[in-house]
Amino acid sequence: QVQLVEPGGDSAQAGGSLRLSCSASTFAYSVNCMGWFRQAPGKERERVADLLTTDGTPYYADCVKGRCSISQDNAKNTVYLQMNSLKPDDAAMCYCAAGFFLIDKCVPGYWGQGTQVTVSS
Repeated sequence: QVQLVEPGGDSAQAGGSLRLSCSASTFAYSVNCMGWFRQAPGKERERVADLLTTDGTPYYADCVKGRCSISQDNAKNTVYLQMNSLKPDDAAMCYCAAGFFLIDKCVPGYWGQGTQVTVSS
């Protein structure tokens, strides 16, 4: 069982930046990828960014590519998502996820409680 903890919601102005963090109770054996999904009101949950915890190989959705950077601190079992040049469309409930990388994507087996990202124009 992997528990994922995300600090409280974040907010920023359009054009600004923020950093999400997610701490896992363990990396070893239970998962090999971590990242974020987001869900805006009235929309489906979508994959944003994730990485292989074994070597840090990242993946970014087209909607955030070039504006986001995902990284990990293995000593802290923590993954970070730096989001820059925020747009109002980035506002969503963001969920940390952990699971196994299959073929070309991280398939979540565990979810965090979610953190609200607010972007003001």
